[in-house]
Amino acid sequence: MTRLIQRFLLIWLSLLSLSAYYWPSFGIEFDPFEHTAKSLPYLIIVTMFGVGWMLPIDEIRKVASQWPKIIGGTFTQFLVMPLLALGAGLGFGLSGENLVGVILVGCVPGAMASNVLTIVSKGNTSYSVSLTTFATILSPIAVPTMLAISASVVDQSTREVIESASNDSGGIYLDSAIKLLQWVVLPVIAGFSMGRLLPQYESQAKTIGSNTANLAILLIVATVVGKSRDNLAALPMVVFGCLLIINILGYLGGFTGGSLMRLTHPMKRALTLEVGMQNAGLGATLATQLFTNPDSTVAIAPAFYTFFCMFTGTILAWYWNSKPVPEHEPQEVSHHKYG
Repeated sequence: MTRLIQRFLLIWLSLLSLSAYYWPSFGIEFDPFEHTAKSLPYLIIVTMFGVGWMLPIDEIRKVASQWPKIIGGTFTQFLVMPLLALGAGLGFGLSGENLVGVILVGCVPGAMASNVLTIVSKGNTSYSVSLTTFATILSPIAVPTMLAISASVVDQSTREVIESASNDSGGIYLDSAIKLLQWVVLPVIAGFSMGRLLPQYESQAKTIGSNTANLAILLIVATVVGKSRDNLAALPMVVFGCLLIINILGYLGGFTGGSLMRLTHPMKRALTLEVGMQNAGLGATLATQLFTNPDSTVAIAPAFYTFFCMFTGTILAWYWNSKPVPEHEPQEVSHHKYG
């Protein structure tokens, strides 16, 4: 099942999203896509619990031994992507909810999909997993900080969208930090702890975790499409062009950052995919929970970024798969098996 989902993920993503968009024309009164929005956080929690369970203790040791490279790669991600998202959004003339959605794409950490594609690309999988884990742990601090910095330089209408999003007394920045702590950090820690307590179930955990992560992507994107179907037709096409530019330049920024840090070629491949492939599913879920107006379009950009990064990331990974790793930079053999 895992291979079937992963191999045809883009096809499933397209079919389910089209079903979500055209569901009312099927004549079925019950709309599952409208009713699943409230359950998305729980899907993220289960997914991140699985990610934590799949994380071997060896990865923690690698982080400790290679911490400058981990910090450098994570810094590259949280510098390049927010700047690209903000710069591209402003450069394409976006404002209001469309700009906020694009900014959110740049603020979230990397996704497990980058780890899978790093394996395909003959990259350093241990480095990829370490980057994803470290960025995930930092997300409750990094995401609100990036949002706050972005809010300080955008126009008044966009700033109002950001700052009026949450109904909690702490505002969007504290609310997003708490949600990311609850949805991402604590489940990863709990999953990792469970893996240490029950090491005999490691292989089952990897299968379940991988399937859950892929199903989460499918359901999150389809739910956002179904929830926003009435607003999709009015969405400016320039938003999609903006997302594609962010994605491509994100890969370039990741590879450049790896070159500046003098990483090995397998590590540069891992960092390139990690930077360009954001956890847009998390961004879309965060948007649905923070921007609760039924007519809000903030979640659309993160949802569609999933299409772009999965499509381009797969192409890039298979391109690198066809190219030999330079002889003076031997590939590190990985024992990770995501399905």
